[in-house]
Formats: sequence, structure tokens, C-alpha cells
Amino acid sequence: MQLPDAGAADRSLRPAAAGRMRLALLSFLMLFVELALIRWIGSNVIYLSYFSNFVLLGSFLGIGVGFLRATARPDLFALAPAILTVLVAFVLLFPVTVACGGGQIIFFGCRPSGLPMWVVLPVLFCAVTAAMAAIGQGVARAFADFEPLEAYRLDILGSLAGIVAFTLLALADAPPLAWASVVALAFAVLYGRAITPLQLFFLASLVILLGVESLGSGARWSPYYKITVAPKKPGVSVLSVNGIPHQVIESVALRRADEPLYFVPYRRLAGNPLASVLIVGAGNGSDVAIALAAGAKHIDAVEIDPEIAAIGRALNPDRPYANPAVSVHIDDGRAFLQNARARYDLIIFALPDSLSLVSGQSSLRLESYLFTSEAMATARAHLTPAGAFVMYNYYRQPWLLDRLARTLDLTYGHAPCSDSVGGSENRFSLLTIGLRAGAVRCAGVWNPGNRVVPAPADDDHPFLYLQTRSIPALYTLSLAIVALLAVGIVRIAGGPLRPMGAYLDLFFMGAAFLLLETKNVVQFALLFGTTWLVNALVFAGVLVCVLLAIEIASRVRFARPEVLSIALFAALALAWAIPPQALLGFDAPLRFVLAVALAFAPIVLANLIFAQRFRDTAASTVAFGANLLGAMVGGMLEYGSLIVGYRALLPIVALLYALAFITSRKPATVSS
Repeated sequence: MQLPDAGAADRSLRPAAAGRMRLALLSFLMLFVELALIRWIGSNVIYLSYFSNFVLLGSFLGIGVGFLRATARPDLFALAPAILTVLVAFVLLFPVTVACGGGQIIFFGCRPSGLPMWVVLPVLFCAVTAAMAAIGQGVARAFADFEPLEAYRLDILGSLAGIVAFTLLALADAPPLAWASVVALAFAVLYGRAITPLQLFFLASLVILLGVESLGSGARWSPYYKITVAPKKPGVSVLSVNGIPHQVIESVALRRADEPLYFVPYRRLAGNPLASVLIVGAGNGSDVAIALAAGAKHIDAVEIDPEIAAIGRALNPDRPYANPAVSVHIDDGRAFLQNARARYDLIIFALPDSLSLVSGQSSLRLESYLFTSEAMATARAHLTPAGAFVMYNYYRQPWLLDRLARTLDLTYGHAPCSDSVGGSENRFSLLTIGLRAGAVRCAGVWNPGNRVVPAPADDDHPFLYLQTRSIPALYTLSLAIVALLAVGIVRIAGGPLRPMGAYLDLFFMGAAFLLLETKNVVQFALLFGTTWLVNALVFAGVLVCVLLAIEIASRVRFARPEVLSIALFAALALAWAIPPQALLGFDAPLRFVLAVALAFAPIVLANLIFAQRFRDTAASTVAFGANLLGAMVGGMLEYGSLIVGYRALLPIVALLYALAFITSRKPATVSS
């Protein structure tokens, strides 16, 4: 009797190398599209500059629904190009380029140019969900062909490649045409010879639509903004970012006539030699040119956006960046101050309002850590004995000017000089303060009188533009709508929720992990700068940690999983006990080592627990879908940081992992 060929049977169960490549490419496409949507929609719909993770929530919901529909009909992946193209067309037809302000959250600019928020946001949320559900179903069907951990490994490898590709395109200042080309090529490879004429039509339309925007609008794309420059009057141009007027490019002579308040600080500095000046938010160089005209002998000009600095080099009529007395630094202002050794006669924070978020994952803005009480103390430490600090902006809300003035008052021990021009809707204000009280000559000193002054922002709660520790009603309403939409979409598109009940622990793990990842993004932004590159490296580091956990779990089976849970809670407790601010006093290399240890140890342990549980799931796509839907809930919980700050997210993470431990059950094994 011939014995069966066990090796042949094993080979028949293993998908071919082509199947592995397909799953990795699908995961690459999924993450690349998610990053592209977060970046691109935010540049055309300004509402998303304030609803920080709206697209992210829709993405997680969509991917989760796609996994729940892994075996369902119709095949949504076949419809993905059409859904993406319709989404892009909607945004291009109905952009929202400026937003008004009021209440507790300040919206810079006024008179929205597009559809109202209550129309745009639900439509975008549903459209993003639909697009990511279509791609997610394609990933899920390939995912189901593998053992759970092998599928997870391939998914992470593809996702890591997606982050690397998008980061390289950002490094090259690539426009949306490049993103669309990558997406279209990935779809074409995945469809192969089975691609239909209709799919080709929509892929071509996607490339054409974004190509016209990239090449026809005259926009330049930095890692942060969609930037346009348009003439305003002879000798004056307006630089707009994401559809909002952001900077004026004009000569010092015209600026002196149009906005003389920019020159007031130099009249206030009695006897200041201006031997060394630091300008944070140097932009196109106008503030640098004014400082040079006032007699500054050397200037460190710090600008976070390389494209804006390049535009300044080319278009500023005074050519300040070509002056040998000027050193240009493309860096985050807080990070530059943290690492600098020099002392300055004058430090200027020159309108560094970013109008942009660090990522689609947190409420952190590019300038959030620049206006905290700790940042002001750092700037003070870099002043010479006769030095002075200056900040100016259009502070449209009186309480915002009061908050910043109070921060300076507490930092320096005396009140700053205060100068303002303009009406309440267009009020330009200047705060000037010396290291010594007599270093600045004041026309008027800040005095709040009987006004209630908000507490200064700090590194744990760096929300300068939020008047009180609360979730504004607008956010609460929007999150409630998102929650209702999510429940309805999951129930209608994902089918009965009962199968997910077996994976409630994975749901809680997803929520906890998203919060933990967000906390790390914020922590590294504080320690190393709120730049796009730091953000990308953190995300890549998280995926590498996940991959490490998968490799360990695939080789080691922990007989007592509760030991991992105890280690995780210990790591979370240590991360909570040592706030990230405590690491700022170390030099950058040691700070990096300590930050990585504190931030990534809980991630590795959390993913070891997840991988141990996920390895033996009977329905890997349902389990993964439950985990992704949990991540969406974690994204909603992130708004709690507006009340409690970022450090307090760690106890919430611990609570969610405790709920996962309580609801865990003996895993149902894969049938042989």
C-alpha cells in the first residue's frame, strides 16, 4: 500500500509565493491609500485641520467592515477604483478652503467657500469608509488563505513598505499625481489580466483628476501643505497653504508702510546689540529681512517647511536668505531650541501658526509644543543678560492673547509689553518681554484687569487654542454622528455582530493599541520635533515592533500568557511614572535610547499578547476585523486628551488591556 505524501499534502495547503506577494501588495496599497487620503483631503477641506483623525476613523471602520465581509458578495475590491475616483471628484468639486472661528476652538480665516460642515464631514466619512472597505475586503480575502500569524506578518510587511514609499515621496515633495500613479499601478498589478475596461477608466480618471490638480493649479506640495502663491498688488504676493492665506511676500519698505507693528519690537529694545537673533517661523523671510534692516548681525532662521523656505529664497524681493549673516535651519522650533547651545539677544516667534496637524492620528498641531510654559522657559534660557523675547500674531480671541501674556508673566516674573492694532476680527498683537524688566521700553504693559485668564498650555496638555479643558460641543456632536454611522454601517455592511463576540478581547486590544500608538506619536513629537519625518519614523518603528512580536510569537508559545500581561502593565506603569518631559534634559542620543525603551517596550509586549491570541483564532478575518473596529473606538477616545492631557491616556490604555484580559477566553483553534 502506497503511503500518502505528507510533504505534497502540506505543499497543497500552502499558498504559492504569488499569494504571499499579493497579500503584501494589497496591504501596501491599503496603508498607502490611507496615508494619501489623510494628507490630500486635509489639504482641500480645511475642516479636517480641526477634526484631527476623521479620515483615520473612517479608514479603520472601512477596513474593519472589509474584513468582516471577507466571504460576502459582491466583491467590493472590484469597485475600489470607482469609489476612490468618486471620492476624489467630490473633494475637487466641493473644496472647503477657509473656515470661521468661534466658541472654544479657533478657526483661522472666515467665510467658508464650500459646503457646510454638517454636509461635508458625513459625506467624507462615508466615502472614506466605503473606499477603505473595498480595499479591505481584498486584503481580507487574501488574508484568509494563510495561517493567522503568517497573514499578519505579510500584512505588516506590506504596511511597512507603504509607509516607506509614502515617506520617500514626501521627502521628494511629490504632488498627488505621484500618489495616484502609485495607487493605479498597484491596482493594475493586482487585477492583472482580469482588469476590466471600466476599472481602467476609473484608474485613468483618478490619475487625470489628481494630475490636473498637481500640474494645473500651480501648487507646490510640501510634506505639510498644498502651497500656492498669487499676486495681490504690485510688489506683493500672498502665499496660501491648504487654501488659506498664510503669509505675505513683500519688501521691507512696503511692509513698513502697510504693517508698521512688525518694526515696533526694535524700538522697544533699548541698547540691545542684536548681535545674535533667532527667528522661529521664519517663513518666506520677511521677518528675517526686517531684522537685517534693524541691524541684526547674525540670524538663525528656523522654518519647519522646506518648500516655504525655498519659495522665500526665490521670491522675497529683499533676498534675506542669500545674506551671509543668515543661517537657515529647516527644523521644528521647539526641537531647535532644545538642542541649541547659543544664546541670543533677541528671540522672535514670528506668526508660527501652522494651520496643520502633525498627523491624522492626534489633535497635535505643528506648533503645539512651541507655546507651552515649558517651551517659554526653554526660550528664556537661551537669552543673553540683555536679551528679549518677542511674539506676534493675529490673536482673534482676547483670551488667547491673555493666555500667552500670562505664560510670559509667569516665566519671566514680570508682565510683557503689549501692542495691538486692528479690530476684533483682524487684531494684530505684539508681546515683548526682556530677561530683565528694564530691558524693554513699554508703551503699555499687559494687564488683564478683571478678565478671567485661561491657564497656560503645558507639555502634557499643549492645546493652546482650546480655552478650557473640555471637548467642545462641535466635537462631541461630530463624534456622536460618527458613532451612529459606524454602528449602522457595521450592521448593514458587515452583517450580524454576534460572530465578533468571540473576539471581544481583540476589540479592546485594538482600542488600547491605537491610544498607545497615539501617545507615542505625541511623545516623540515633544522629544524630537513635530516634523513629518519624526512622525513617519514613529509609525515605522511601531510596525517594526509589531513584526518583532510576530516573529517571537511564531517561535515561542508562552505557557502562562498572564505573565505577558503583568509585564505589559509594568511597562505602562513605568511609562506613566516617567513623563516624556523628564527626558528633555538629556542629550539627544541618550534621550533617543530612553524614549525608545519607554515607548516601544509596551508595544512589543502588547503585540506579543495579541499575536499569542490571534495565532489560534478559528476565523482570522473576523478576529482582525474586530481588532480594527476597536482601533476606531480608540481613535475616538483620543479626544479625551483634550480634557485629561496625553499622559493620562496611559491609565486608559491599561484599563482597556485589563478589559481585554477579563473578556479573553480560551481561543478556538483552527480545525485541522
